[in-house]
Amino acid sequence: VQLQASGGGSVQAGGSLRLSCAPSGHTFRGYVVGWFRQAPGKEREFVAGLRWNSGLTSYEDSVKGRFTISKDNDKNTVYLQMNSLKPEDTAVYYCAADRGVILSNLRSSRAYDSWGQGTQVTVSS
Repeated sequence: VQLQASGGGSVQAGGSLRLSCAPSGHTFRGYVVGWFRQAPGKEREFVAGLRWNSGLTSYEDSVKGRFTISKDNDKNTVYLQMNSLKPEDTAVYYCAADRGVILSNLRSSRAYDSWGQGTQVTVSS
């Protein structure tokens, strides 16, 4: 499935952004959708994940309480609401999706076959 991610930008520390991820010509039903990020010189890391059918979510510890992953059934879209942004949140953010993701590999980028194009998030201090 092709994914379209959008919503990145530049904000000051403490600001907010909302990222969106939607599949092209497909539905997210039965998929796990994850958000990952990659900062320059660093490995891609898990940020948050959502199981579409159940709505269950998971977060990386550093974003808990600040980021919220959610879905809109009517719009067939997954969102990542990012509040209280910090300079260390600066990265390219990617959405990913796969039907075969299970709890044990939810946080592994290798578990996901479909990836969006990435959207830049820059947080200045």
